[in-house]
Amino acid sequence: MIVLTRIDHRLLHGQVSFLWVRNVGADCILIANDSLAKDNLRMSALRLARPAGVKLVMKSVEDSIKSINEGETDKYNLLIIVENVDDAHRLALGCPAIKSINVGGMKNAEDRKQISKAVFVSENDIEKFKEMHEKGIELEIRMVPNDQKIDVMTLI
Repeated sequence: MIVLTRIDHRLLHGQVSFLWVRNVGADCILIANDSLAKDNLRMSALRLARPAGVKLVMKSVEDSIKSINEGETDKYNLLIIVENVDDAHRLALGCPAIKSINVGGMKNAEDRKQISKAVFVSENDIEKFKEMHEKGIELEIRMVPNDQKIDVMTLI
């Protein structure tokens, strides 16, 4: 069962490893990202942030969609992390089980505007958010579990 799907450019770090995992009761973390799935050094570094007793899987977005849709992840309380809106969009549209996306950190860049303390979006991100919203997917910003949910659509 998917307990949380999160966009966070940092992928796996302290807030996710400790606060979010504990809050949602996750026993497995799936990081869905194409470039990460090809980078053994980066995967090794992320394994160091894995909380004790929690399984960590890193796959391409396409392989993640396949695993989720084929039921391979059903036995877990699954926390999914993607690096960006493009990956979230592909994953959400490919997996009907994803009903909500938590937006954590999205880094600043020249083509981005700030919509909350740690969320910077491009025009492409806005279009992808709108498409996911039209499909009925909840899009909420919260850095940590105790923060109040903020609807992304009210900020873009």
